[in-house]
Amino acid sequence: MDVRNLSAVECRALLASREVSAQELVRLYIDRIEAVDGDVRAFLAVDAEGALRRAAAVDATDPADRRPWEGVPIALKDVLCVEGWETTCGSRILAGYRPPYDATAVAKLREAGVILLGRLNMDEFAMGSSTENSGYHATRNPWDLDRVPGGSSGGSAACVAAAEAPWTLGTDTGGSIRQPASLCGVVGFKPTYGAVSRYGLVAFASSLDQIGPLTGCVTDAAALLEIIAGHDPRDSTSTGLPEPIRLPTATDLVGKRFGVVTEYMGDACEPGVRQVFDQAVAAVTALGGRCEEVSLPSVEKGIAAYYIIAPAEASSNLARFDGVRYGHRTVHSDNLLEMYTRTRSEGFGAEVKRRIMIGTYVLSSGYYEAYYGQAQKTRTLIVRDFERAFARVDYLISPTSPTVAFKVGERTDDPLAMYLSDLCTIPVNLAGLPGISLPAGFSEGLPVGVQIVGPHFSEQGLIDVAYALEQRLDIKARPVLGEVRP
Repeated sequence: MDVRNLSAVECRALLASREVSAQELVRLYIDRIEAVDGDVRAFLAVDAEGALRRAAAVDATDPADRRPWEGVPIALKDVLCVEGWETTCGSRILAGYRPPYDATAVAKLREAGVILLGRLNMDEFAMGSSTENSGYHATRNPWDLDRVPGGSSGGSAACVAAAEAPWTLGTDTGGSIRQPASLCGVVGFKPTYGAVSRYGLVAFASSLDQIGPLTGCVTDAAALLEIIAGHDPRDSTSTGLPEPIRLPTATDLVGKRFGVVTEYMGDACEPGVRQVFDQAVAAVTALGGRCEEVSLPSVEKGIAAYYIIAPAEASSNLARFDGVRYGHRTVHSDNLLEMYTRTRSEGFGAEVKRRIMIGTYVLSSGYYEAYYGQAQKTRTLIVRDFERAFARVDYLISPTSPTVAFKVGERTDDPLAMYLSDLCTIPVNLAGLPGISLPAGFSEGLPVGVQIVGPHFSEQGLIDVAYALEQRLDIKARPVLGEVRP
């Protein structure tokens, strides 16, 4: 059985029909991880023994008594607390930390019977767009091992692209699900802020973070979102969704209005990406959708606002990592202040330190209103731009990333160039909107994603629209150890 073309929904069907046992299925993915992850390096740790033990328990259960997704494997971004597992957020400062509880999203996976395979690499504390900022190692793009998979959920996207798991969970603060999904040629879904509980998600920027699926197809994304979504009283920002998610069946886009965001079509958008995007717009029209240009004037200020708001919240959230309560503690200190300083200096990487310093500065006395206050006002303008746009159209469509995957090391010395990777995704987080990225084609043999954004709590509509477009585009290519086969 070739797991490269196996979806989570198909895994479920195979288990239900007894064509494969849970142990056989899990073993297929463990074998795949052993075969390719030495090159891709998507995982930080694989719990092969635990996964096989759980699979054996599934096989010993009467099929009539099994839960909906019993036996289907999944891998998790290393920012979600899993009871008893080391959870590091890709940072040396949390090395050895084992949470005493599951994140709500993880608990929901367990309740559905999903089997946890292991922890996936990420940019440290989700700060980055390439997964080069991990405190452990860089993950590589399965389409070209000399290129990045995107970030910060690069491990999650690369894992699905390399068929090391049928689906994964990532988190999205400024595009960290959708951008790596685009660069790795998979589906990435960022739900409405609050649709999925953040309890047990180690916080980067609390007003922006959201958990979501990375999958090989839109149907799997819908299924995984249906599992993890819902109100959680332990998360004061949790709202859940107005109705349960159903699997998509849409075949056309008749009557749907789409806005092409003009601000994303500038010089930053590579010609190859623009060409693939134009083909996706043509596919929308062929399916009966109506496309028109829409302007969001304030989104051009989105990156500037984000890189004030997000570091400010990170500065506050990361203050807890001081060597006293959990994680790394320096062995070279003579007093408490030196212990704090050395612990954080040794434990945090360069990008995390950079954002903590920026965040502390913009929140400091005398600068709060000049920077943080202005950024929040800009955020309000962006929200209003989206509201005006959705008064005219049902959905917005744009490239997910203005470029294809870039070379490893190409932007590490230029943070501003790295930040521009999230040009098309950041405004969606600032407005708390849902967005989905799906593969739309290839530029120079590398995947290109198209992003569809909807109003708050329009998840079902986004799923149906993305599914219809996915069927029309019919992207079948899969990477094989970095070899492109478009």
